[in-house]
Amino acid sequence: MDWKSQWQREEREAMKGWDFSRLAGRWQEGSPPWDYQAKVREFLRQGVRLLDLGTGGGEVLLSLGHPPELTWATEGWEPNYRLCLKRLAPMGIHVEKYDSETDPRLPFPDGAFDLVIDRHESYDLPEVRRVLRKGGFFLTQQVGGMNSRALSRRLVPEFQRGMLDFNLENEAPRFQAAGFRIMQQNQAYYENRFLDVGALCWYAKTSPWEFGDFSVEGCYPQLLRLQEELESQGFIRDLQHRFLIVAKKQ
Repeated sequence: MDWKSQWQREEREAMKGWDFSRLAGRWQEGSPPWDYQAKVREFLRQGVRLLDLGTGGGEVLLSLGHPPELTWATEGWEPNYRLCLKRLAPMGIHVEKYDSETDPRLPFPDGAFDLVIDRHESYDLPEVRRVLRKGGFFLTQQVGGMNSRALSRRLVPEFQRGMLDFNLENEAPRFQAAGFRIMQQNQAYYENRFLDVGALCWYAKTSPWEFGDFSVEGCYPQLLRLQEELESQGFIRDLQHRFLIVAKKQ
């Protein structure tokens, strides 16, 4: 079997948006004990002005079915931003380019929103608080610092990941110090399983924040060892880390 050519085909198919359908039947995806979309829907009452930070390709946002004229979205990664302009803007959803890590100030006036949501995107707490009205809510699900760490070290051992202490224990006090009251919080560790190494190659190339400068060429010996493991036990284990915070502006 020409594993290298097969795996290189996978890494060339870089994802746009936030669509994991390519992995259907090729991994077993676990989940935290809460439902992010269901949590958001609890707050989507009539007239709510909604902001989605880091919407990706808008997949989750569109699943909420909120009125477009009351919906705003930001996206900082250029390919996804262009995708949002094609997919979301024609529907009437307001799209802004924004990356909190390069410029923390959100491009919106004070008190503009009733609800800010954030799934797996970085945030600046003073800015989120600024754009929320008094009594508004910030709901975020975050990828914790231990996410995929063990698998990343096996695949790309030279990659030095940061933010290993990014977790609920450390973030909850920051929310409180920033002027939020925490209404709900939860944290979970669970397992994903890759059922073929090609699926892992696609995932690793799609997630440079987890797997650094991954390439099939550079990681080929490690991939062969993972292929042996797959043939032995039927899957490759990947530990996931998530936490959820629902907070109200004081």
